[in-house]
Amino acid sequence: MAEPARRHLISLNDLDDEELRWIVGRGVEYALGHRTDERPLRDLVAGILFRKTSTRTRTSFSAGALRLGAKLINYGPGDLQENTGETIEDTAAVLSGMLDVLVVRTSGGEAELRAYAVSRRMAVINAMCADEHPTQALADLTTLTQRFGRVEGLRVLYVGEGNNTASALALALSRYEDTALYLRTPTGYGLEQRFLDRAELNAKRSGALVEERHDMADLPHVDVVYTTRWQTTGTVKHTEDWREVFAPFHVGEAVMAESGAKVFLHDLPAHRGEEVAAEVLEGPASLAFTLAENKYHSARAVLAWCAGTGTGEEPVRDA
Repeated sequence: MAEPARRHLISLNDLDDEELRWIVGRGVEYALGHRTDERPLRDLVAGILFRKTSTRTRTSFSAGALRLGAKLINYGPGDLQENTGETIEDTAAVLSGMLDVLVVRTSGGEAELRAYAVSRRMAVINAMCADEHPTQALADLTTLTQRFGRVEGLRVLYVGEGNNTASALALALSRYEDTALYLRTPTGYGLEQRFLDRAELNAKRSGALVEERHDMADLPHVDVVYTTRWQTTGTVKHTEDWREVFAPFHVGEAVMAESGAKVFLHDLPAHRGEEVAAEVLEGPASLAFTLAENKYHSARAVLAWCAGTGTGEEPVRDA
């Protein structure tokens, strides 16, 4: 019998609409305590390679893989022979003969992840790179579905830097009918044009709206306000006075009141007093720590999909 064909998740663009919804739906099921006896990763080996610090994402994938039955091998930033000059391609060729899944966090771009994804014998999962944080967006969608019972029709105000979390959120929300994503980003720190273009293309197909402005005037009425910390992993500020540029994009009680939002999301870690006020982060509207827990449930769903569970219950196999 042929080996199961693994699936890579490097960008949300790798998923079609059915696959995206399958992962989100399975994440909600896990969050609700369903399917606790399933072990779709039984007898598989997962490598966890994090070149950058992580609390939530690393723990989510490590705990998720263990709970789904996998064995783990953890790699730190200095553990592989890449540090002595071996190419990523050679490393990937070796690891794909030994691992079933490789979860990677890096400050490099999408191309680095693609270099690992040379074989369908080993699934490669982007646990954050400089370009996009797809598994964060899947946790966001899981949280929104759990809270509202749907994603369709929701209106979200994203405030802050157009970083990898923002790019993934734009790619994700724009896939859902009648959603609206209002990005309010500082001048010079907006969403990269390629992500904005792709999100707008998605929106034309789905009937969604994606809009970016570089000020905090005339906030729209929304269901959710979302922010991230200003000093995110792998990002570089262009000027020494960047804090002054970011200061108007602080999410305090006034922003929540003006927008009418009943839910606040933050991908954490948070710096109280910078991107968000403590009263908002710790207030009744905040689902920041629910979102953190849902990263674990969503990670399990991603692992199940990448390992071959997919939109059907039988693993996909090579011919």
